[in-house]
Amino acid sequence: MSGPQGAPVSGRGSDAGATREDTGFGRPEAGECGDGACITCSDMAVEVTVLRLLEDQMAVVGTGAGAETVSVALVSAAVGDTILVHAREAIAVVGVHE
Repeated sequence: MSGPQGAPVSGRGSDAGATREDTGFGRPEAGECGDGACITCSDMAVEVTVLRLLEDQMAVVGTGAGAETVSVALVSAAVGDTILVHAREAIAVVGVHE
C-alpha cells in the first residue's frame, strides 16, 4: 500500500497525507536494495533456520546467504526450527528440530 517515492500512502494504519518518507512504511523502490539488503524483506516468504533466540521475541536466522534478525512474536519457534519469514516476521513454523 505504498506509493511511489514521495507519493501519499494509503491503507490501514497510514497517516492521512503522509508520504513514504514520513512514515518509513512501504517496500523499497527498485534499486534501493543492494548487497546489504535482507533476503527476508522480499515480496515472498522464505524458509530459514533459527540459529539463536534473542530477547524481545526476536531471533537470528540463517538464510543461506547469511544471518539476519527477524521477529518470532507470532510463532513458537526454537533453535534449529525451520520457519517461514516474510518482511522480517516469522509467520509459520514449517519444520521442528528434534
